[in-house]
Amino acid sequence: MARERLRLGVNIDHVATVRNARGSAWPDPLRAALLAEAAGADGITAHLREDRRHIRDADMEALHAGIGIPLNFECAATAEMARIALRLKPHAVCLVPEKREERTTEGGLDVAGDVARLTDYIAPLRAAGCRVSMFVGHDARQIEASARIGAAVVELHTGHYSDLHAEGREAEAETELAALREGARLAHSLGLEVHAGHGLTYDNVAPVAAIPELRELNIGHFLIGEAIFLGLGPAIEEMRRRMDKART
Repeated sequence: MARERLRLGVNIDHVATVRNARGSAWPDPLRAALLAEAAGADGITAHLREDRRHIRDADMEALHAGIGIPLNFECAATAEMARIALRLKPHAVCLVPEKREERTTEGGLDVAGDVARLTDYIAPLRAAGCRVSMFVGHDARQIEASARIGAAVVELHTGHYSDLHAEGREAEAETELAALREGARLAHSLGLEVHAGHGLTYDNVAPVAAIPELRELNIGHFLIGEAIFLGLGPAIEEMRRRMDKART
């Protein structure tokens, strides 16, 4: 398989986390998104959580109106989020599991256990022209169910791989990486576009970026943290460089 250029989606949620810590208007997530766009990001991801802990409704409005690259609207599969997505009609809607008590998204969506509801849920989003993505683990049942309900994309959860890599558990990380590779092959064979993300850093991104079926990585927390030291533009440019190197 020819390895196409891998797109980079930059998640700007944690710019809003810093802003909300002081209850002020700064730093502005839209400004961060525009800097990311100028640095070569191919898309912007923002997760509108039910508790609005970081991104808020006004941020989604501003991002939708203000950026010139695709907006990936991450959300839980609730009626409220469907109403917002159908009003904004972003380029993509990525459905994720969400628990109020979690610090970050802890796993993939159980598509296989909720096929009927999710089929009905995504139908109007698809009709409105949104590319619907399922944030799932590499389990074959979840990938197959995502294809069955009519999703266009699966985004494979790389959090467990990233944690194992960070802990120096190299053999287990390699086993998890092999499972991600197999999941990507299966998804591609079913006609799904394959993305990946969660916990990716400069140190662990290359083996994931090298998976030939992948078309996009979505990376946020690490890049926003690295921006403290390098600036957001250079942080993104370095990630872009490492992704491109992995593809060659």
